[in-house]
Amino acid sequence: MTDEYDLIVLGGGPVGENVADRAVQAGLSVVIVESELVGGECSYWACMPSKALLRSPQALRAAQHVGGAAEAITGELDVRAVLDRRDAFTSHWQDDGQVAWLDSAGIDLVRGHGRLSGERKVAVTTPDGSVRTLTARHAVAVSTGSDAAIPPIPGLHEANPWTSREATSAEEIPASLVVIGGGVVAVEMASAYASLGAEVTVLARTGLLGSVEPFAGEFVAEGLRALGVDVRLGVATKSVSRDADGVTVTTDGGDVHAAEILVATGRTPRSGDIGLETVGLPAGRSIRTDDTLRVPGVDWLYAVGDVNGRVLLTHQGKYQARAAGDVIAARAKGEPVDDDRWGRHVATADHAAVPQVVFGEPEVAAVGVTAAAAREAGHRIREVEVEFSSVSGASLHADGYKGRAHMVVDEDRQVLLGVTMVGSDVAELIHAASIAVAGEVPLARLWHAVPSYPTMSEVWLRLLEAYGRESA
Repeated sequence: MTDEYDLIVLGGGPVGENVADRAVQAGLSVVIVESELVGGECSYWACMPSKALLRSPQALRAAQHVGGAAEAITGELDVRAVLDRRDAFTSHWQDDGQVAWLDSAGIDLVRGHGRLSGERKVAVTTPDGSVRTLTARHAVAVSTGSDAAIPPIPGLHEANPWTSREATSAEEIPASLVVIGGGVVAVEMASAYASLGAEVTVLARTGLLGSVEPFAGEFVAEGLRALGVDVRLGVATKSVSRDADGVTVTTDGGDVHAAEILVATGRTPRSGDIGLETVGLPAGRSIRTDDTLRVPGVDWLYAVGDVNGRVLLTHQGKYQARAAGDVIAARAKGEPVDDDRWGRHVATADHAAVPQVVFGEPEVAAVGVTAAAAREAGHRIREVEVEFSSVSGASLHADGYKGRAHMVVDEDRQVLLGVTMVGSDVAELIHAASIAVAGEVPLARLWHAVPSYPTMSEVWLRLLEAYGRESA
């Protein structure tokens, strides 16, 4: 195996894999350096196992909300079967399949911890302790991801808290779980563990899901409480302690006792020990890039995915990876990257067209900016919202369907800036909104995108009708 490649990729998660694959397809030689499992966080400790834990309870609840099906349900959720299904989606934490894919794609793999060690050089400490130095002819792409952040709460670190890794890979469901945080991980894991039989308490300093429209967090808080979750908002955690009986969390609103504690208070870039100081960059921080994912001032270095801090979502990291792989290959061949008619060389969607889904109870799906963010950016906007109860397809989907759709309209350009939907299975509706937002489709044209009847997509017609009435 050679030690010289066109491109070296630090990190073999889905982002690193996509950077490498795009570059290889363009004719470059590529090696991935990975210290853990090929496939990364998403495959083993995040997206896939978390959704596997959530899906079975959601499917059961869906059947319970449809007359005829509800009467047929006589049993309870099989927790062991849910965990076994989760294990299958993680390939039992073995990466043989992912490694085989690298081989089939023509991507080399070096296992070990990689650090930048000079211009276009990466020193890899291999599992046997030896050091192997790789050289890149054209570029190095850092795709090392992020880690769960542990806030400096007295006693928390000593209490050995769960992070998202432990929560998504646990082999037993604790009798009780206290969750610190109000974001996506907190909401999804609270939903999953409550559905799987744990007594769950959520402690959030403010509301839930602060990055989306406020009504979405209110719906989710109501949904969690319906699952039996004790949701405490506006609560500050003061200290944590653990003894033989579990953990005690002291808050400004009283103590909470539980068998386990999950910290879900955000992420921090995994950039602390990858040699950034060798190129004059601070360790432990997000790596700033331009829209081609290149690091300003270091023309051979790229940062892609969570580590650059742009958008901490797997699908957005993969989107960045496609842009980065293409632009690295183009620059290696001396091709222009600024006049590509498809715009594939830049990750501009990171700024204003990011889709996201929270697979809680109920689901939240959103794309673009919130009304507050749009106003702060100086846009003259109008907000429009409708209840899903006005949509025939939603009533057919579930008896007593509850949910809401909301859109933010740029009044000057007559295009959508943001869309938020809350309700069962709205995750499958959001891509239409992503197209409308990213494509800046005029509202006048959206009237001609006719939703099929009777489907939940008819919500688009209700939104446009509501906008028209308000404009009259």
